Amino acid sequence: MPSHTLARPRMVIFSAPLVLAALAAAGCSGPAGQPNAQAAQGWAGTGVNAVSRPIAGSGVAAVTGLRADGVLETAVFDLAKGKRLWTRPATMVGRLSGMGVQPPAVAGAPGSAVVASVEPQKTGKWKATLVTRDARTGAQKWTRPVDTTFGPVRCGDQVCLSEFTARKSARFVALDAATGRQLWKMPGIAEVQWADPSRVVAFRMAKHPSLEARDLKTGKTLWTFPVEKAVGDGVNLSGGWAFGALTGSSPSAADTLVGYVAPYQLRRTKALSAFGFFGLRLADGKPVWTRKRLLRVYPSANPAVALITRQVTGKGAYGGFEQLDPRTGRTTATIPADRTPKSAWWLSFPADLSTLGFLTQGQRGVAYRLQDGSPVGPQGLRAWSFCTVTPAALKITGQRGFFPVAPLCAYDLATGRKIESPDAPPGWYTGAVDGWRVWRDEGGTLHARRDAQGDSPGMYGQ
Repeated sequence: MPSHTLARPRMVIFSAPLVLAALAAAGCSGPAGQPNAQAAQGWAGTGVNAVSRPIAGSGVAAVTGLRADGVLETAVFDLAKGKRLWTRPATMVGRLSGMGVQPPAVAGAPGSAVVASVEPQKTGKWKATLVTRDARTGAQKWTRPVDTTFGPVRCGDQVCLSEFTARKSARFVALDAATGRQLWKMPGIAEVQWADPSRVVAFRMAKHPSLEARDLKTGKTLWTFPVEKAVGDGVNLSGGWAFGALTGSSPSAADTLVGYVAPYQLRRTKALSAFGFFGLRLADGKPVWTRKRLLRVYPSANPAVALITRQVTGKGAYGGFEQLDPRTGRTTATIPADRTPKSAWWLSFPADLSTLGFLTQGQRGVAYRLQDGSPVGPQGLRAWSFCTVTPAALKITGQRGFFPVAPLCAYDLATGRKIESPDAPPGWYTGAVDGWRVWRDEGGTLHARRDAQGDSPGMYGQ
């Protein structure tokens, strides 16, 4: 397998001891017989076991679900009312298990929006087919045979994807969302990290990874930034990565891209590969700030929303916690390592991210105010953390090692127990699209609520 196709772990919880796990969620749909829509501004979709990250846009919410017979499906809902509009079988060909189950892509404006997904239609030597359908009716628009791919994504008003991902001939293509016409291509594998109607910034996954901005219509290169220039030589993408754009009143006002590359312990030397955070100007790709040897903690907000990190010493031991200003990279708060509990713990945060909580299952936890590092009494403190760090792998026909995206549960930090009626998870986890927040609960049910303003990235991206 080429080095640039190594898997990406998506959930790493740094505690004592270190716990590594893939993204997790439970897997049963809502009770039969319930209405599809509970309220105009909030709903829970039934009949679909959501296992991918949900995608919202252009008046719809789309997600990849898993049927009881082990077959994947694309499910599309009306975003405002929660009515399930249509479903179609889906598949994965060449997707790496560490990346989680691929979601559909939603592109275009309301009225002309499309949903693109990989369907199990074989044509000759081609293993499957990229199918783009009308977002509301499910009527087929255009198709493109695929060999291996990580799946389609929205890039501006177009659809992008990496093709032939298991071959040396791998390439990244931009397709017209309305017709499927190929606009341009570039060699290698890449993942879209940010786009507006005229530009796309792709993360090029290679031995020496880079970020590259391209003109969306022509594919002309606008700037390139070698990631090792920020975090040091010897990046290994097996550790994972994350990006987020700092925006103003709208996505078009974005001016800084915040990036993170995670470490990977090399088998031969046991040393950690290069890792850390950095900020780039979206206009020209120039570095704004860099912070090496800091870990992203989980659960956490998107890097562009809030940066709560953990130090790693020169000998590879865990240090204290630091909160960074995403715009400047400067440390704004610290929690020393000796504040962590002696028993096993998970990190947890309140909805406003004001406090760093150490959750101990079934026991009293501890918390510290990030503003000044002072202790906070856990009594009455609701904190959000992963529902489990020992998920079960999905039983997908023909696929192994995939886990659904991890949901968050609310806990009473004073008792370490889950809160039975937790309400909606925080916005830093879900993100928002046109004020709508969409997420999966611990049972695999898809939820949506419109209680935010504009667009914002969540823990797993936009």
